[in-house]
Amino acid sequence: MRDRINMMISETKSRKKILLVGGGTGGHFYPLISIAESLNATIQNLDLYYAGPKKYDPTGLDENNIKYLYVPAGKRRKYFSLLNFFDLFKTAFGLFIAIIRLFLIYPDVVMSKGGYTSIPVILAARLLRIPIIIHESDSIFGSANRFAGKFAKHIITAYDTASISETLDSKIINLGIPIRKALRATVSADAINKLGIDPDRPIVLVLGGSQGAERLNDSILVTLDELLIKYTVIHQTGEKNLETAILSSEKTITDPEIRKYYHPVASLNSKKLNDAYHLSSVVITRAGSTTLFEIALHEKPAIIVPIPEEISHDQRSNAYEIARKGCAVVIEEKNLSDDILASEVERIVQNPEIYDNMVAGTKTFARQDTADKIADLIFQITEKHK
Repeated sequence: MRDRINMMISETKSRKKILLVGGGTGGHFYPLISIAESLNATIQNLDLYYAGPKKYDPTGLDENNIKYLYVPAGKRRKYFSLLNFFDLFKTAFGLFIAIIRLFLIYPDVVMSKGGYTSIPVILAARLLRIPIIIHESDSIFGSANRFAGKFAKHIITAYDTASISETLDSKIINLGIPIRKALRATVSADAINKLGIDPDRPIVLVLGGSQGAERLNDSILVTLDELLIKYTVIHQTGEKNLETAILSSEKTITDPEIRKYYHPVASLNSKKLNDAYHLSSVVITRAGSTTLFEIALHEKPAIIVPIPEEISHDQRSNAYEIARKGCAVVIEEKNLSDDILASEVERIVQNPEIYDNMVAGTKTFARQDTADKIADLIFQITEKHK
């Protein structure tokens, strides 16, 4: 009996415990899932946790054996709001909960993607002397990661130009953005049939399903009559915009023989999105970093329409950083006109020299092994934190 108890104690001590935290958007959540995939593949006796106010994607957590820990957090808005005052108390309560949660499981490492939801967990980890790694997806550091950088053992960046401060830049390791395995896979054998598209035309993939994409969606609908003459258009609209897109396309394109080349969908799961990336000739998108790195990983030219700077400084800076690599063109939202998207698609797809140069540009920063390198870094810390 004593031997059995000693064995159980030894096994418990040998288990690696890693806590993931970050944001409340896919741009924060799915890179963590990618890291979890690599951790599960490389570490035995592993316990993974995800902390935050919400599960975000329960299926993603379950598929990767990640236990959810509820930790509330208050949001810090960049504009005047009374909610900023009340959310201070929510963050304080979140810190109290985080200290209890982390003390009970005592993880070897906290891996943070930033965002306001990470603040209580980062503070709790600091108080409990738990090693912290942070990852910054954007070309300009977010406020949460600027705060967390002071406590982090390592600071991982997506962009080689990202800087946090003179004193903290020595901690920076530029590794790119971890991309989920499903989005690093080869194209499905029956991808054309699964997506229900015509195989004989160049494909324009439009990713307009994220928050703040209404203006981009509207611009695509206006230019359909030009695009559908030569191209098949797969348009990820977002759940709220799907019905509008369908009705608008029916009004704009009255000929069903032309309209059949327009494929609006609310969202694409990771496998279908991967296939759509592979099959597309060019991608039109906003400037979320994870999406931009996914596009580059598939070696596709991009037309980027960032959210205006007064709404998001990150998107505009991300877009121009990617454009400097030579693999994308940027169209400011204020410059969108009825024909500019169609003319840019035509200029890129129909000019082999331009197209090949843009494809070459994607290879200067897209990386397949980011998740594995981050997982290896985490593992090295767990070996020392016993």
